[in-house]
Amino acid sequence: MTSGEQKKHYSWLRPAGGRANGGASPPPAAGPHAPAAPAPGSLGTPPARTVVEAAVYRDGHRVATPGTLAATYRRLREEADGSMAWIGLHRPSEAELVSLAEEFDLHKLAIEDAMEAHQRPKLERYGDTLFVVLRAARYLDAPEEVEFDELHLFVGPDFVITVRHGMAPDLSAVRRRMEAAPELLALGPEAVLYAILDAVVDGYGPVVAGVQNDIDEIETEVFRGDPEVSRRIYELAREMVEFQRATRPLVVMLHALMAGFDKYGTDEELQRYLRDVADHVTSTSERVDGFRSALSDILAVNATLVTQQQNAEMRALAEAGFEQNEEIKKISAWAAILFAPTLVGTIYGMNFESMPELSWSFGYPFAVGLMGVVCVSLYVIFKRRDWL
Repeated sequence: MTSGEQKKHYSWLRPAGGRANGGASPPPAAGPHAPAAPAPGSLGTPPARTVVEAAVYRDGHRVATPGTLAATYRRLREEADGSMAWIGLHRPSEAELVSLAEEFDLHKLAIEDAMEAHQRPKLERYGDTLFVVLRAARYLDAPEEVEFDELHLFVGPDFVITVRHGMAPDLSAVRRRMEAAPELLALGPEAVLYAILDAVVDGYGPVVAGVQNDIDEIETEVFRGDPEVSRRIYELAREMVEFQRATRPLVVMLHALMAGFDKYGTDEELQRYLRDVADHVTSTSERVDGFRSALSDILAVNATLVTQQQNAEMRALAEAGFEQNEEIKKISAWAAILFAPTLVGTIYGMNFESMPELSWSFGYPFAVGLMGVVCVSLYVIFKRRDWL
């Protein structure tokens, strides 16, 4: 690939005026940051667990697989124009990021974001370097929940640096895919950026399918009256908020890249690929918006059903209370009716000598008649009041 062709391929990544340091990296002997032979434990020999893989490519083919950051810097400088370094890191240390910043002239604000993580998806341009933050998503089948991981990319004219703060996406699969298509990889760092964007967006597909299945289950649980469904709706709604935060900015980012196609002379093949990714992420974003709307409707329906169930229970309790009150009324009425003759009989049963009715010949009929009159009167009163 000629230098003119390479400039065309990289032009969409850089503003007018080119790279701040004038283009290609200086030779090993030039500049204050030329790496010396690394010593054990130095910045040039990061722990093996953080540097997942580093490789140098020329014309779409891997030409070197250095074992350290310092070796990668040195090999990239030894290669001719048109070479590219692809460095994959997983939760790197601050010293490693500082080493990369010094070597590739990365902006300190971008390095701070990569150190802290927990950034919103965004695309920032610092000179001729793009800093991209992506939120990848995975659907976990066992707990039936969505997990989000963060990925940072530094994309320059001759390098791609990926900084993962989670398990997704599988960048080793992306690297294998690109190495299997050298004609695509030969387009440079922007082709790697496309491939990573495509992998992140493709990873949203299983998440969308899993969430759709969860919503179908939730609808069944709602109409079955499951008491735990409200909590599940709320948790899934929160995950959809996070999903929206991952997909909506990505739509804007891709449209921003597409708007610069003509200005920066992006390769036509990459234009088609990026448009396809933009279509997929737009579709995913619309699905997520639909999920949030559906969950809001389901939550409203569930609240209505719960209210109806509570009203039915209250009505049943009220009816039971009313029936109980009716029984108490009847019992109270009969108790009052029976109390009247009991009271008269009790008084006459005292057998006091001075009671005038004891010597009265009509005393007994009078007492019995009085009991009957009182009982009949109480019965009529209670009957009119619907107590009996």
